This record gives sequence, C-alpha cells and structure tokens, in this order.
Amino acid sequence: MKSAPVALRRPFLIWLIPVVWTVAFGLWGLSRQDSVWRDEAATWQVAQRSTEDIARMLEHVDVVHSLYYLFMHALFECFGPSTTVLRLPSVLAVAVGAACVSLIGHRLAGTCVGLGGGLVFGMLPAVQFYLQEGRPYALVAAGAGISTLLLVTALQGRDRRRYWIAYGCTVLICGYLNWLALLILPAHLTTLVWTRAPRQVRVRWAAASAAATAGVLPLILFSMGQSAQVSWVPPLTWHMLIGPAVLLAIGGLGSLVDRRAGRLSVAAVGLPLLAVPQIGLIGLSLFKPLFVDRYILFSLLGLALLIGTVVREVARRSRKASGWVLPVMIAVAVISLLPQSLAKRSPASRVDDVLAAAEQTRRLKQDGDGVLFIPAARRDTMLVSPDAFTGLQDIALAETPEESGTLKGVEASPSQVRTAMLAQRRILLVTDATQVARLTKGERDRTKIEVLSTYFTLVSDEQVRGRRVAVYEHLEPAP
Repeated sequence: MKSAPVALRRPFLIWLIPVVWTVAFGLWGLSRQDSVWRDEAATWQVAQRSTEDIARMLEHVDVVHSLYYLFMHALFECFGPSTTVLRLPSVLAVAVGAACVSLIGHRLAGTCVGLGGGLVFGMLPAVQFYLQEGRPYALVAAGAGISTLLLVTALQGRDRRRYWIAYGCTVLICGYLNWLALLILPAHLTTLVWTRAPRQVRVRWAAASAAATAGVLPLILFSMGQSAQVSWVPPLTWHMLIGPAVLLAIGGLGSLVDRRAGRLSVAAVGLPLLAVPQIGLIGLSLFKPLFVDRYILFSLLGLALLIGTVVREVARRSRKASGWVLPVMIAVAVISLLPQSLAKRSPASRVDDVLAAAEQTRRLKQDGDGVLFIPAARRDTMLVSPDAFTGLQDIALAETPEESGTLKGVEASPSQVRTAMLAQRRILLVTDATQVARLTKGERDRTKIEVLSTYFTLVSDEQVRGRRVAVYEHLEPAP
C-alpha cells in the first residue's frame, strides 16, 4: 500500500508550507537596496510623530489610514524606524493571506488546491509589489483572508456565535485600515446566495456585517471631507479595464473547473471574492474616480484559490506524474516571474527614492545653505532623513507638519518665500527628476522657480532614483 502524502499525514503542513514560502519570498531583497519611496515615506514620517501629533494630523488628512499609522507608530516605538520594521508587517500579512487560501482550498477541494493556491498567492505580480510595501494593503488582504475562512467555516456546519463575532471584528478592522475593504461584504453575500446558505447563517452574517459597517461608517463620513486626497486618481477609461478583464478571465477558467451549482465550492468562494470587489470598485469609479488596484488587493485571494483548481485539474489529467505537477508548475512560475520579481525588488520599481535624495543632499550641502522643495510634498525627504539636512534652513516653511497637523507642513506666502530666497547665498532644491516631474502648479512654486532662474546660477544638478537635487548660487547682488 502506498503511504499517504506528507501533507495529508501532517495537515498543518498545508498552511505552514505556504507561510514559510511566502515569508522567505518576502524577506528576499526586503530593503530594496535601502530605498524608500514617497508613499512609504508618508508612513515613515507619520509613525515617528507622537500620538497627539498623529491625531491632530488625522483631523486634516489621511484619516482613512488612521489605524495603520497608529499601529506603525507602536512598532517604531518598540523597534525603531528601519526598512525592515516598515515592511515586515506586509510580509507577515501576505503570509497570513497565503495560509488562509491554503486552508480554504484544502477544506473545499483537497490538498492540491490548498497548497497550489497558497504557494501562488505571494507570487502574483501585484501581490509581490505590496508584499514589500510599508502601506496597509497587505494587512487588509490578511483580514479578508481570515474573514473568508471564518465564512467558509460557518458554511461547513460550524455555525457558532464566536465565529461571527470574530468575523464582524475582522471586517471592522479591515474597514479601519481601508474602508473600501467593505467591498468584501457583497462578495461574501454572493457566496451565501450561490451556496443557498441556511437562513440562520444568512441572518448571522447580516448581523455581523451590519455591525461592522456601522462601526466603519463614522470613518467613511469623516473621510468624505478629505476627498481631495484622491484627486490625483484619473477618471475611469477603457484601457484601465484591461487588467481586471484578464484577471476575471483567468478566474473564470478556474471556476469552470470547479463549478458545482448550489454547493459550497472553490468557485462559489473564489469567483465572488475576485470579481465582486473589482466590479464594485469600477462601479464606484463611475461616480468618483477611485479605481486603483491596491485598494482591492485582497480580491487576488480569490484568484489564487481559482488557480489552485487549475493546478489540481492538471494533476488529475497527468495521472502517473500527478505528484510532480505542483512542484513543476511552481518552479515554472518562479522562473517565468523571475524578471518581474527582480524588478519589483529594485528601487526602479517605484517612482522615486526618498533616501537616495537625502544622501545626495548630505553630500552637496554646506552649513547655512537654504533648502527648497518643489512641490512641498517633497519635504518628505527631510522628514524621513532629518540628519541629512542638519545645518540647512527650510526657507519656505512657515509651520512644521507637526504644528500644522499636515503631512508636508504649511509654507509662507509667495512674497515671503521670494524675500527669503533672495537673502540666501546658496539654495539646494529637492524636486522630482525630469522624467517623472509634473507641471508646476500653484503661485508659490512658480515663484520659487522664477526667483531661481532669474537671480541664481545652477552649479550642480544631480538626478537619482526619481528625484533631483540641484544647487543654486546667488552670484549677483540682490536687487
């Protein structure tokens, strides 16, 4: 008699193998050559503020990330700021998501689906990007995985009150990390309808979902007053739908392999989890531009589950070689995705590198120099690496970010900035590199450029990893 596969004799390996795999995958190149880009810089500098300063800032900006900022503040307080502390929560969160995919797949369709889906999740290109990102999207994916696992547990007959309390609390936490995570609720509702769930399950799900939504509602309403934060999101266009269409096509193929009408299956869980958040965000974007893939990163849990069914189908058709199908397919996927994996672990995978610009400033500065930032948001270079700017005067700044309760501080009026600039002998300018720079907006920034071009001479201009550090000298007497 043949012995049972290791994963069946030791069930814990079904989730442990994907967890170890994902953590190893995430730790590989975690520092990205000691680079931090602008989105992560927001996390870095806010997490180093006091809780009072964070609360003051949230009144004006980024309230949608309030729970995440407080969480990262606690981590920075305990372990100190570093790229490891910044990104390790995302690595661990994706590992939790992979474990949930494995457990769901195993419960619904067997070991091959569970292991296949769990191992694939962390390798998906979009997941790889946020696997090593100091932002909350991987944590939302982990919460979505946990809540989906709890839903499947209830649908399999273990309909206990404590599971629904845990479900509601998990969705609530996800909503406070990013309230668009609530799009998981219509996905789960679709699963309930698909599987013809018992009335008691539907009632308990409705109660838990309503409680979680009610808990997140104050955050949603308050954040509406900060909607200018997403003004950069472009209106929905047809070409933006290509990516979701491809994902849905792949997911649809996997659902065909595991289609069982009216029964709990991978298709009944995975396809709504993939499709409903994608379609829901597209629908919301028809009224307010919001379509950014990271907001619904958690939907890729469904894609991983459905890919697991494809792996199982290939193994079933291979018969004698079925035991080799999963390792071979994973090896092929790793090799095929290697160029992307390497690219996502390089500084070039992001728009810019705050730390690289800070090092350039450290090298070029002289004590007593003035420093300008165009736009003011590029002040994150100084906020993340203040020691690199020691001895420099931020000549446009009127109120610090902490004093003003903002991310970038409040700058003086254009006339005051002009006067302060003309009093300087040398000015360092920190701005975007030419290839990523946008059209200068606002009278203040136009004043900065006009004064530099009229009264100063450019003596050094260096671009590094998406940012530009230029040195100007005031050679002529001020008028």
